[in-house]
Amino acid sequence: MAGESETAGKLEELVTTIRGYDDPRRAVGEWKQAYRLLQKTELPPGRVTGVVGMRDVAGLAALIDQLRAPAAAVEAPDAETCRKALQAFRKRLSLTVLDEQSKLGHSPLTKGADSGVPAALVPPKEWPESVWQELVRQGRLRYIGHGFYELPKP
Repeated sequence: MAGESETAGKLEELVTTIRGYDDPRRAVGEWKQAYRLLQKTELPPGRVTGVVGMRDVAGLAALIDQLRAPAAAVEAPDAETCRKALQAFRKRLSLTVLDEQSKLGHSPLTKGADSGVPAALVPPKEWPESVWQELVRQGRLRYIGHGFYELPKP
């Protein structure tokens, strides 16, 4: 706990420095330091990568707040909920792949070159974000940014 509050203090200093720039995206060194510090925390790696990759100052401030007040109110979802959510994700992915492979919606003038299997998709809204973050933490899904998840590479 003391380590996370110390990390949060260092991150707040970095946010202050980043906000001092005319364009926060140009604070490359500070963003690298923030990323290294955030990697050592318990925060979801996908979210950390997304915030730092997009140079999102407000998102970084939200991550610091989350470090200061851990998700005591948000309980980790149980195994059955995660299993059902992952099953629904796989079902949606398979339906998306079947839809993409269907020839009904494609032009007959093209050679039929396969546009490829969708790499990622937005998960079903029936489950909260905490379920998807837990599946990422378990390594059963991979967050690639902007609300998209994919199955991990075998």
